[in-house]
Amino acid sequence: MRVLHVNKFLYRRGGAEGYLFDVARLQERAGDEVAFFGMAHVDNDPGLRFEEHFPSQVDLDPPPPGVRGRAEAAARMIWSTSARQGLARTLKQFRPDVVHMHNVYHQLSPSVVAACRDAGVPVVMTLHDYKLACPSYQMLDRGRPCDACVTGGPWQAARRSCKDGSRSASTLLAVESWLHRRFRAYDGVGVFIAPSDFLAGVMTRAGVGAGRLRVLRHPVDVDTIKVKEKPGGGVVFAGRLAHEKGVDTLIEAADIAGLDIDIAGDGPALAQLPRTKRTHFHGRLPKGELHELIRSAAVVAVPSRWYENQPLAVLEAFGCGVPVVGTDLGGLPELITPGVDGEVVPPDEPSSLASALQRTLKDLDLAFSMGRAGRRKVEQHFSPADHLAGLNAAYGSVAG
Repeated sequence: MRVLHVNKFLYRRGGAEGYLFDVARLQERAGDEVAFFGMAHVDNDPGLRFEEHFPSQVDLDPPPPGVRGRAEAAARMIWSTSARQGLARTLKQFRPDVVHMHNVYHQLSPSVVAACRDAGVPVVMTLHDYKLACPSYQMLDRGRPCDACVTGGPWQAARRSCKDGSRSASTLLAVESWLHRRFRAYDGVGVFIAPSDFLAGVMTRAGVGAGRLRVLRHPVDVDTIKVKEKPGGGVVFAGRLAHEKGVDTLIEAADIAGLDIDIAGDGPALAQLPRTKRTHFHGRLPKGELHELIRSAAVVAVPSRWYENQPLAVLEAFGCGVPVVGTDLGGLPELITPGVDGEVVPPDEPSSLASALQRTLKDLDLAFSMGRAGRRKVEQHFSPADHLAGLNAAYGSVAG
């Protein structure tokens, strides 16, 4: 089978891209021919086969300077002619059996769905966030969980100025979402894949993908991940450094508890995060080095203040044999069994997070056994073979 993966970024920027490349590797090992389409970007993996057809790089956060630059970026968010034309050329050359879309919003736009429709190529789309229900992606209003747009429609975003407190930015996102719904821009997607029950529930409440939603959890290829061999270590955070990830809460919790923490990742919040003697920043690490860092820890912290979908940070920690302390939002409670393979705490409560981390580190042998329980969980319920079978079923249903 020939599979074309479409995502706006084609480097390991976050969980969506990590999933994209990991699944592509699994498919190639299974005998599929895989290719990629996305936006031209200086950080893209080198040697991408169809990069000559990629639309040009555009940075939207912050938006381009000047009235003309902002207007062009806004128009591209709503409908990108260059992305549609580039994908059309790629489809003609690669002739995929199915297109598997991921995060295409803004930089590519749903114009890529139209390109597939015109070429008669079926589309499956994995939902990595809440964009189709919430114009600003994250179901946050000034940093707090919010579901006003889920049932109230996209204009709630404009009324609440929930995008960075900006009425103009929030209105633009509301217009974008309203137009895409009005003209049914995503009707060409045959199956929407939700990696968590929580996300599927949000989309159902929002009226997205009725009759086309499937829950298929992300896999963990434990055959490629060494397991932690002995008790010991401290606290690790691995992920994108953004406000919604709650890393500032973790740093405050570590200060309360007197704990050292290792932070792996990069992102827009890096400059604002406090620097302390107990905080060690490692930047974005290659996967092998990241797993080594995780295995050196006794516990991984996932202090998110938004409705996480199904974060790979949890699954990779379990794969390494390390327990997780995470917040009780979104799909996180679906992954963590308190007292068995981790702990669950409220978001934005440094004292609660500090206490949970202290309890875990107090008994390193118990932490080690909890990590082994996490490893067994992903071996039994998140296998790559089961995930590929689920993907192939979804591909087959749209091809049929």
